[in-house]
Amino acid sequence: QVLLVESGGGLVQAGGSLRLSCAASGRTSSSVAMGWFRQAPGKEREFVAVISGSGGSPYYSDSVKGRFTISRDNAKNTVYLQMNSLKPEDTAVYYCAARATRRDYSDYDIPKNTYEYAYWGQGTPVTVSS
Repeated sequence: QVLLVESGGGLVQAGGSLRLSCAASGRTSSSVAMGWFRQAPGKEREFVAVISGSGGSPYYSDSVKGRFTISRDNAKNTVYLQMNSLKPEDTAVYYCAARATRRDYSDYDIPKNTYEYAYWGQGTPVTVSS
């Protein structure tokens, strides 16, 4: 079992920055790939970024590439999402997720779907004002 707790969300003006954190607990939390997703009102949950268990191979959705950075500190069992140059369309609840498998991903099977993750946090809201 992996427990995930997100923090760092809030209200920010367009062009601003926020740093989200996801604290993980559980026996395998530091060895599995972890991702960030977001869900805007009335929309489906969508993939934002993923990072491998070792902290390498980050992958981003096209909508955030170049503006967001995912990272992790396995000593602290924490994954981060640094969000810069925020836009109103980034407004959503942001969720941290962890995979159940310890198998890492390749460029050909990047886990971008919600069903590829077994554990989810409660979400942290981000609102970007124009």
